[in-house]
Amino acid sequence: MRLDIYLAQYWPEQSRSQWQKLCKAGHVTVNGEVVTSTKFELGEDDAVAVNVPAAPDHSDEVLPVLYSDENVMVINKPAGILTHAKGAQLNEFSVAEFMRRHMAPGEETGNRPGIVHRLDRDTSGIIIGARNEATRTYLQKQFSQRTVKKKYLALVDGILAQDEAIIQLPIERNPKKPSTFRVGASGKSAETRYRVLWRNEKQCLVELAPLTGRTHQLRVHLAHLGAPIAGDRVYNQAAQQSARLGLHAFSLELTLPGGIRKVFTTPPPKDFRALLPSDALEALDGFIA
Repeated sequence: MRLDIYLAQYWPEQSRSQWQKLCKAGHVTVNGEVVTSTKFELGEDDAVAVNVPAAPDHSDEVLPVLYSDENVMVINKPAGILTHAKGAQLNEFSVAEFMRRHMAPGEETGNRPGIVHRLDRDTSGIIIGARNEATRTYLQKQFSQRTVKKKYLALVDGILAQDEAIIQLPIERNPKKPSTFRVGASGKSAETRYRVLWRNEKQCLVELAPLTGRTHQLRVHLAHLGAPIAGDRVYNQAAQQSARLGLHAFSLELTLPGGIRKVFTTPPPKDFRALLPSDALEALDGFIA
């Protein structure tokens, strides 16, 4: 039997893909010897032992909270923080791990507690979490019905021909790089409204309003127009080494439990502002004011 199949069968608390990662990291031994090949063929008399590292303690890490009540928590996520873990192994601090501490009793299990929607790791800004399952269902329905209004700010490398426009281009997974996406005729419909706030001969500062919620939608749409987001190491081939992605979730409007319509906003942080030329900063501050 292959080693990874054996591990997943006898230690089912971890998925096969997670065991593959643990094996490659040197946490599995066969007959006392570390084996990193997941394709290793076990014999009937081979003795397998595992040493799964303890999950790191993130109890001292916090995130800025903009609003909180018994049902929701609105967080100002810094760039570089994951929304939630990608697998069963919780080895990194994330919005989900922060939400876990604030969930209703009995609802803090799994690797995505409280997560309603997501922001990419390198995107900063507003994200809302649900503190109980009823609220999560209530909010997710609004996202699926497109009654949630989201606005972003982005610095792009390139010139957008129009000052305002609606991008209506379908997005599909890129078969050559399955972790990425592209504009393609067989993709799902995607719609983004944009407005240029500032421009020079090389860059634009834009307000973005995604009318649909496809993965990487803003990044893919802008890259397709020849104006990829600054610092985007996936979709911007000419991206310079920068401190962060030039994308910030500026505003979120939705209805809270009880029927109260709320708009949450947060200005871009210092590391986003540091990407902007001085006259772009003036335009940004005028927009926020």
